[in-house]
Order: sequence, then structure tokens, then C-alpha cells
Amino acid sequence: MSRMGLKYGLEDKPPFGELMFFGLQWLAITFPAIMIIGKVVSELQFNSLIEQVIYLQKVSFLVGISLFCQVFWGHRLPLVIGPAAVLLVGIVAAQGSNIHAVYTSILLGGIILFILAATGLFAPLIKLFTPRVVVTILLLIAFTLTPTILSLIAGPEVQYPVLNICFALGIVFCAFIANCYLPPFWKSTLIIWLVLAGSVVYYLISPLEFYIPEGGSLKVFSGFLAAGDFNYSLDPGVLVAFLFCFLALLINDMGSIQAVGEMLQSDKMQKRLSRGICFTGLTNVLSGLFGVIGMVNFSFSPGVIAATGCASRFTLIPAAVGLILISFSQKAIAFMGNIPGAVIGSVLLYIMSTQIVAGLMMAFRKVKNITFEGGLVIGLPLILGIIISFLPPEVTAMFPANLRPILGNGFVVGSLTVLILDHLVTENNHMQGE
Repeated sequence: MSRMGLKYGLEDKPPFGELMFFGLQWLAITFPAIMIIGKVVSELQFNSLIEQVIYLQKVSFLVGISLFCQVFWGHRLPLVIGPAAVLLVGIVAAQGSNIHAVYTSILLGGIILFILAATGLFAPLIKLFTPRVVVTILLLIAFTLTPTILSLIAGPEVQYPVLNICFALGIVFCAFIANCYLPPFWKSTLIIWLVLAGSVVYYLISPLEFYIPEGGSLKVFSGFLAAGDFNYSLDPGVLVAFLFCFLALLINDMGSIQAVGEMLQSDKMQKRLSRGICFTGLTNVLSGLFGVIGMVNFSFSPGVIAATGCASRFTLIPAAVGLILISFSQKAIAFMGNIPGAVIGSVLLYIMSTQIVAGLMMAFRKVKNITFEGGLVIGLPLILGIIISFLPPEVTAMFPANLRPILGNGFVVGSLTVLILDHLVTENNHMQGE
């Protein structure tokens, strides 16, 4: 028995049977996030179902490779990886821009992240992110994704909007009840059951059919070449918008690595942190080259470790191999990725609700003695971010073309506003605890 009462510690190697069982659990926890966020992006960018499936193949492949590299050469901690919700914010806001400019920005963001981590230059940047700024950014991610969630559940192209709204409310209500009463492990796998049960129920009440592509199942590399040709296209406005997203991604990545490291009382945490962020940067470089959304270390790993009693990093190897193998089959990806939009929107609604909870918990824990001016530092950026996110396309089209990716991005506008208010306008009125 290792420290903290865990059955297997960080460097322990469980017997083969248990290794595969724990790996299957990690795979089951990781895959829904790939499908949910990956499917949203693929449907935004591609009309062809084949192209959408190829996109999900590439995301699964890269997550598997990234997970493998992090376990052996990166942070070397039991941390799962997946598509970054904050980059989804950037991709949604960049709709209408050149798609190659989007993935060029993700590639350049990954390079900058790698350089910052490799040289240690990320440390001074972290000082900009006071508790008020981090709380606001956490809330902005959730609020600025609400137009996307709304379009999935009751957008103009949705056939049964009233049915979908009732369905979404039902799923979220059931999720909150389940979260209150389920034991820890089942809580950590709640997203899986929401997706599975939600898909079954939705297919029973809505006349939809599964789509399985014709042809063989081993087409991953030809798919990569056909749909992943990288064309360098620099749009300064899109790049600036994504750099703000990458600053938020850096905070998320650091927090996830530190949370697991502190939980397991791991040694050499500064080295693990630098290596982990380096590999996150490299992963995003590959994501840009392959034309898919970038990756980040997820923050829910401590709950899974506590629930299973296993902190062995080697249990993530079967999960990584499983993701790579799954990515080789278009039929498997198509079957598992054939989640109704209403289900995706409902699950995203629940996930973003938990994101808001995380922001509020941090506000109550880290930010004390909230004054009126201090409340405005959080409140005004949130309102601005929401307003910008819901602006009609014909309004954002009136913005100067070079500034449109910045001024039309609610997340970027909100982040800029909170940084200005926190560090320039109310610098002398910081709250206690900062």
C-alpha cells in the first residue's frame, strides 16, 4: 500500500489484468471528451460526414500519442489529456476566418507555449493572473460557449427545438441528482453514462439513423493526408485571439499538473511542470499541423485516482494504445461519434455548469472581502463577453477585418477587460489573498 492509502503508487506496476482494467477505465473517461468537443468542431468546419469522421480519427490519434509521451517523457503523472475547451472558444469565434489561419495560430501558440516552458519564461506571466483574473477567465469559458450550446440544442436548423430544450433540461437535472448521490468512481464516469443514456433515449424519441461510412476500416493515414494538408496562413487578428486562449490554456495545464502532483506528493514538481507544459506545447504544434483542435491536461484526474485507489502512471499506457487503435477504424469512430447534437449540447451544458462551479469555488476560496470595485472587475468583463458572444453575424461583419477576430471574440474581449481593470484601473484596490 502506497502513501495516502492508495493501492498503487505513481511508479508501481500493477499485474497485467489490473493494468488493463485500470487502463480501460481511463480510456472510458477520456473518450467522451474527445467525441463531444471534437464533434462540435468537426461539424462547424466540415459538411461531409466522412470528413467529420476523419477529423475525430485525427483527434483520437493525437490524444493517444500525447498521452503516451506525457506518461514517459512529460510530467510522468497519471493525467488524462483531451481537446481544450478554451480553444473551442477560439475556433467558434473565428468562424468565417480562413480555416488555415485558425490552425496556423494553434501551431504558433504551441510553439510559444513550448518556448515559454523550456526557458522558464512562463513564470513572470503567471503573476498577471491574480485570483480575480483566473476566476473571470474560468467563468468566461463557460459563458462564451453558450451560443454554441444553444445552437446545438435549439438552433435554426434543429427540427424539434421544444423537444430538445425539454430533453436538455431533463439530462442536466438527472446529472445533478446523480452527482449528489453516486459514489466517487461513478461520479468520475458520469459523462460517459450521460452520453450513452442520452443517446439511447434521444434515438427512441427522435427519428434518426446511425451513419456508418462505407469501405474498409484502416484508412487513418490516407485520411490524415487527404484532410490534413497544412497550409501556413497568418492572420494577425486570429493569432492574437488565440494567444489569449493559450494563456488560459497555460493556466489550466499548470493547475492540472500541480493538482495531481500535490495530491501524490510527487518529487521534482518544477521539472515535471516544465516538461509537462513543453509536451503540451508540442502537442498543440502537432494539432496545428494535423488541422485539429489543440490539447490540454484535464483537471478531473485527482477524483479518478481517489475513487480507484490507483495512481500508477503506467495504467494510462493501455488507454493511450486503445485510443491509437480506435483511431485506425473509421467505422468505430463513426459509431461512437454518432452522438445527436441535442445530447452533445446537453452534456456541454452540464460540463460548463461545472466550469462555473469551479470559478465560483475559487472566488469564494481565494478572493476575500469583495468590494464594489472588486466585483466590477469580475462582473463587467463577464457581461461584455456575453454581449459580444451573442452579437449577430451582420454586426460583427461591420468590425474592421483585421480586428474582427479580436473584437468579435467574447472570450478575448472579456479577458482583455479583466486584465486592464485588475492591473491598471483598480491596482490599488486588490482584494486580500491576491
